[in-house]
Amino acid sequence: MAFGAQQISPIDLNKSAAVGVNLPFTGPNSVSNNAATGSAVFTTAPSNQNTPFDPNFITSEALKNNLINYFLTNPGERPLNPTFGGGLRNYIFEQITTGNLKFLQSKIQKDLDLIFPRVNLQNLKVTGQEDSNSINISLTYKVTNTNINDTINLNFT
Repeated sequence: MAFGAQQISPIDLNKSAAVGVNLPFTGPNSVSNNAATGSAVFTTAPSNQNTPFDPNFITSEALKNNLINYFLTNPGERPLNPTFGGGLRNYIFEQITTGNLKFLQSKIQKDLDLIFPRVNLQNLKVTGQEDSNSINISLTYKVTNTNINDTINLNFT
């Protein structure tokens, strides 16, 4: 038995099996908003090959999209999973102070530990620009027992 051996997800070896979808939804059959009815409509009839979703076939890309999706979703936004979401967009309307930025950094760390336990935070930088009322989050992570490591940058203005 090898200690600390890197694991490759078996799904990554099957190039025809999609692991997830890319964000934002910009596939070949994009969805447009219908302002008159307030509903989303397909520009053409969807089929198995022509959908609004752009699939990805690599676990590391799917994980990155899952992290982004989690932090950009507000709790309560998903009816059947009301506790899902990091709710980071809510903080754009808070006053940008050192205390609030530290709280936000602590919240991100706790959410990662709870929801994504195999994701190890390597570096987390939360900065704010008071003049433009924007928050910038840079998150560098590594996944336990894999060769997956990446950085996510989220900007809220």
